[in-house]
Amino acid sequence: MSISATDIRNIAVIGHSGKGKTTLCEAILFNGGSIDRMGKTETGNTVSDFDEQEIAKKSSISLSIMHTFWKETKLNLLDVPGFYDYEGELNEALRACGAALVVMGAEGDVSVGAEKAISLCLKMKKPLVIFLNGMDKENADYRGTVNALKEKYHGKIAPIQIPIMDGNKMTGIINALTEKAYRFSTSGPIEIEIPKDQEAEVEEMQYSLMETAAENDDVLLEKYFEEAHLTREETIHGIRKGIFAINTIPVMAGSALQNRGVINLMNEIVKYMPQAAERRELPALDLTENTVVGIACKESKPFAAQVFKTAIDPYVGKLNYLRVNRGVLRPGMTVLNPNSGVEEHINAVYVVNGKKQESVPELCAGDIGAVSKLTATNTGDTLCDKSAPVQFDPILFPKPSIYMAVYAQKRGTEDKIFAGLSKLAEEDKSFTVSKDPDTGETLIGGQGETQLDVLCKKLKRKFDVDADLRTPLIAYKETIRATALAEGKHKKQSGGHGQYGHCKMRFEPSEQDFEFAEEIVGGTVPKQYIPAVEKGIIECLPHGVLAGYPVINLKAVLYDGSYHDVDSSEAAFKAAAELAFKDGLKKASPVLLEPIMKMKIAVPDQYLGDVLGDLNKHRGRILSMDTLDEMQVITAEAPKAEIQTYATTLRAITQGRGKFTETFVRYEQVPDAILSTIVK
Repeated sequence: MSISATDIRNIAVIGHSGKGKTTLCEAILFNGGSIDRMGKTETGNTVSDFDEQEIAKKSSISLSIMHTFWKETKLNLLDVPGFYDYEGELNEALRACGAALVVMGAEGDVSVGAEKAISLCLKMKKPLVIFLNGMDKENADYRGTVNALKEKYHGKIAPIQIPIMDGNKMTGIINALTEKAYRFSTSGPIEIEIPKDQEAEVEEMQYSLMETAAENDDVLLEKYFEEAHLTREETIHGIRKGIFAINTIPVMAGSALQNRGVINLMNEIVKYMPQAAERRELPALDLTENTVVGIACKESKPFAAQVFKTAIDPYVGKLNYLRVNRGVLRPGMTVLNPNSGVEEHINAVYVVNGKKQESVPELCAGDIGAVSKLTATNTGDTLCDKSAPVQFDPILFPKPSIYMAVYAQKRGTEDKIFAGLSKLAEEDKSFTVSKDPDTGETLIGGQGETQLDVLCKKLKRKFDVDADLRTPLIAYKETIRATALAEGKHKKQSGGHGQYGHCKMRFEPSEQDFEFAEEIVGGTVPKQYIPAVEKGIIECLPHGVLAGYPVINLKAVLYDGSYHDVDSSEAAFKAAAELAFKDGLKKASPVLLEPIMKMKIAVPDQYLGDVLGDLNKHRGRILSMDTLDEMQVITAEAPKAEIQTYATTLRAITQGRGKFTETFVRYEQVPDAILSTIVK
């Protein structure tokens, strides 16, 4: 059936890992009639956690898409992994969705994952609702958690429910807006009288909601000043307007596991969360006019969509998940991918529930679905009508913060591993595969050790190859600090023609990687042999005299030598140059150089001292400190060897709140204190 954008809510379900996002999605699907019984993460039978590793880990590792219907409204849910390593999945989900449902525990504080999720929604201007999960637990603290939220997000938090408690257990809720109370039962919420001992609390919350509504609408604000009261409809209108403007964050509570408070949540999502049709116009590049235009969510306009995720399905093949931003997508259409310049034929259009795909005759503006068997379309790409070509902004993915070297466990399977990694890179744009030109190692970069470990397990399961991850080699270099003279003489007699090459050389420091010059006077070394001397030195550069690392910043000058009319040859002079190189570098005060990285580290103020102290332990140098968006930004330099696992260290120090980037700046001399260890 065709669904209008006014009847669609696209919701990203986000928050800290382990707070019940997947279980809440199960409850919503069950209440909407999409599944017959709720699955559990512990037993591995949920709709969204269908990957073998997700079942084994009992935790989401990949973005999952599902949908259900409630009150004649389609709810598209994107279950997003909560662990820090999967920031890329979160960016994909928020590009596809117009709003977010932040799931957090009712533990009296704001967890790191919830804090980051809420802050990102505010930054990206995504309307959101908070669901305090786990109200059936003994240590549940509804009021403490609401107060912690109010303290952190001053003026934005609007609780619209009051839990009815029996000891520590939540048995029902009161909706302050509708002035109705419900008791939970196995057949759903049952309406009851508002408990007498909570009437004052309801009245207080109503006035608080009126104030919040008035702050979001000038007309309501004037009325509230004059009458000190708003009607229920006016309050609801002001709250909804505040949610849309990201000025108001409603808070609800319940237990996903017990399916308590979930129906109320679904009702409020339908009532308060923005319709797909209400989504702000998306900026896109009009390729005909070469101008930036706004794309409104209208079915009557030419088709335009963006792929927000790609998955390799073992049965269907490659699946591209997309959100239709404009127009209608139907099987049989030929659409343009302006990113690749390829026209793609749409064989089938699907709606998705976890690993299950259901063919549909069309996907309208505002809806989320999938297409299969596209040849040149990947995550972030635009698909559009050929007659109205547009291109959406790419989805931003975080730069890798940790790198590991990939090795094949079995010799001969290297090509299979790299082909597998290339396929996995189509699914996950937040990791990179590259070749280190200095060490020759293949490096895989990602957000954390967990993500890279999961990728190795995927290689085994999908491509049947075993890969080892190792700490990457450090690309040390060698150079000289002094000028030295050296002599190389290659002389060999073996019957018939012998071999004779003799060169005198001067080695000195240089600002360039390598320079060669000659100062030969009187033909002591014939001109035809000089290139052989240079070639001999160049071939020695990859292996220095200290620890065998490449030599840089070296100038080699051929200033004298001798030759033999019969026995001299290019090979002999090349060998003589190699002897001079080894002799000269040993005399020229050789030193080992290490790569120095420039770091930008953003941390909350309370962790600043610990982070600075840790940097000092790792030979870090602080260059500057600035404040940006309530974060302290440290600019520092540190040796690459000291910060290879810094992503894990920073995460531990800041409880996951810190972030950093690094870029190579230069080489510096290795301190004498650790030189012997490296050489050994």
